[in-house]
Amino acid sequence: MAKKYILKRVSLEDKVTEKPRTDVNFKIDYKNILNPAQYEAVITTEGPVLVIAGAGTGKTQTLVYRVARLVEMGVNPQSILLLTFTRKAAQEMLRRAAMLIDSRCEKVSGGTFHSFANLILRKFAHKIGYPSNFTILDQSDAEDVINLIRTNLGFDKQKKRFPKKQTLYDIISLSINKQCSIEEVVALQYPQFLDFIDDIKLVKSEYDKFKKKNALLDYDDLLLKLKELLEKDEEFRKYIHRNYKYIMVDEYQDTNKLQAQIVKLLGGTARNIMVVGDDSQSIYSFRGANFKNIMDFPKDFPDAKIITIEENYRSTQAILNFTNQIIQFMREKYPKVLYTKNEFGELPQIIAAENTTLESKFVVDKILDLREEGIPLQDMAVLFRSGYISYDLEIELNKAGIPYRKFGGIKFIETAHIKDMISFLRILNNPIDKISWFRVLQLQSGVGPKKARMLTDEIEEDVTKGVFNFKNFLNTKNLPESVYNLFKVLDEANGKSLSPAERINIILPFYEKILREKYDDFQKRLKDLEIFLAISERYNSLNSFLDDLALEPPTQSVYDIESPGSEDEFLTLSTIHSAKGLEWHSVFVIGVVEGFFPNTRASETFEDLEEERRLLYVACTRAKRNLFISYPLVMFSRIDGVTYSKKSRFIAPIDPQYYEEWIINEE
Repeated sequence: MAKKYILKRVSLEDKVTEKPRTDVNFKIDYKNILNPAQYEAVITTEGPVLVIAGAGTGKTQTLVYRVARLVEMGVNPQSILLLTFTRKAAQEMLRRAAMLIDSRCEKVSGGTFHSFANLILRKFAHKIGYPSNFTILDQSDAEDVINLIRTNLGFDKQKKRFPKKQTLYDIISLSINKQCSIEEVVALQYPQFLDFIDDIKLVKSEYDKFKKKNALLDYDDLLLKLKELLEKDEEFRKYIHRNYKYIMVDEYQDTNKLQAQIVKLLGGTARNIMVVGDDSQSIYSFRGANFKNIMDFPKDFPDAKIITIEENYRSTQAILNFTNQIIQFMREKYPKVLYTKNEFGELPQIIAAENTTLESKFVVDKILDLREEGIPLQDMAVLFRSGYISYDLEIELNKAGIPYRKFGGIKFIETAHIKDMISFLRILNNPIDKISWFRVLQLQSGVGPKKARMLTDEIEEDVTKGVFNFKNFLNTKNLPESVYNLFKVLDEANGKSLSPAERINIILPFYEKILREKYDDFQKRLKDLEIFLAISERYNSLNSFLDDLALEPPTQSVYDIESPGSEDEFLTLSTIHSAKGLEWHSVFVIGVVEGFFPNTRASETFEDLEEERRLLYVACTRAKRNLFISYPLVMFSRIDGVTYSKKSRFIAPIDPQYYEEWIINEE
């Protein structure tokens, strides 16, 4: 009798539910190499997983070993998708995983959200109405296109100041990444442009049409188009779920709303999604990052397993005790207490200096002491809330001959508004300085390059003849009103007995009007000029002030330049945002003073204030052995004059047993 049976074809969808083998003779002794929390994260392969990895707890190692284990279990490497925030990070993780087992790990699909979206959209371009050879606009290209549209629509000739191309790009980009309306972005971040809402929306509409017509996609489009395909195209969605079965996301606290939506869509019904991050290090809201993504993961995936990694391999216990205190006062967080098997170490130090000059001198002296103790400059860093905080310190470092590199901001004299102010002062110091004249003249309304060149030639001729002075030129030439006013200010600021600060105080009200017209972010630039004025207070001679400011300008980005001189080592100066993920033997956090850290604007909302607290936590957790936090007791503001300050509210309530406190006064 013939045997009856049913022959059933296995579909690709059926294969998605296959579980990797666990009965494997693993090459790696995962249990003994990893700590218990790391091990749990590595062996939990199925379903949604949230790994809260505290600062310095071996987050990268956890991801590397999880990739290796999945590959050892027989998972097709190409079906593992590792999403990181830099291509370098993904490449490094996969290289390390390959060293643990074999080259199969290098076939894992790893990269950034944008690179993954580009790879997929090239293959499915027809589904979004684009050719596969579409062009990607970088930010500069995108701003130029927006500027072209802005001009074509006649918005460059508005009677009221219309947003510049970079501001328009920022508004459009934030609305996409935050998945909110143009109105919401403008109301929150650019309220001065609320009257232009309809015009801004028109610019966006024309921008989108231009991109479509010319087969262009900007960075945000890559993510937006991927999300739309995942949502609306079932065939495409099935393809993704067949090909990517294990999703791993690094630095999940830094994702924006759009990226979080993509992650959820990538998981499909299997939902094998592991996200790794630290809620206490969420500090990029200004780029659109959404703190709620990591906090709401258990809401998005109610059956998610939460694993907290708390053993720290970076810092001493003394530093961890201090940093644990900082986040203890956060209201919205995942509870964690970092600990280490490292030595207890020296207590962190909080230093109150009489003024910013003494604060800078303390930092320089301490750096020199540590250098003599055998700690290389490259193992030290000075961190700050905003780039301008280090201006005074940069002058002291140059005086002491300490080479440094600055990250996360433009060096002091490279900012346009500081260059402008220095040009005013250089003209007062040396009226034949044609470069400074050319710059300052073109700041005046109605003066272009041709007119500026003609006036500069006339000034040079008078100086050469020995007959030039500001008042004579003012009275004997037929000058445009804007240039006439410029010479009146220069003449007033030219008194020989005036100090640099007194000269700046004469020029600032005149320049402030130009600044307000020229820059959408003039308020931030005004803050820089206040710091510039404060530094000038230390000088009696204009010549010596300008000499000290004349730092060697880099020829490349601050990220690429070599340290000054022939020194092989350098000190790192960095904004805290740019220091995230890095570590040093000794860390100085300067300017930790109320009103600056947190800054006054951040104090307006609970969310911004909490992010400022996380920012200080990130700064302090960069330190391995020494942590110094400093602030001045007296600060200078152009509006308020000399004001007495106090330590930041973030360090004030910390239990004194966790730090040493010092006060520095003039001898």
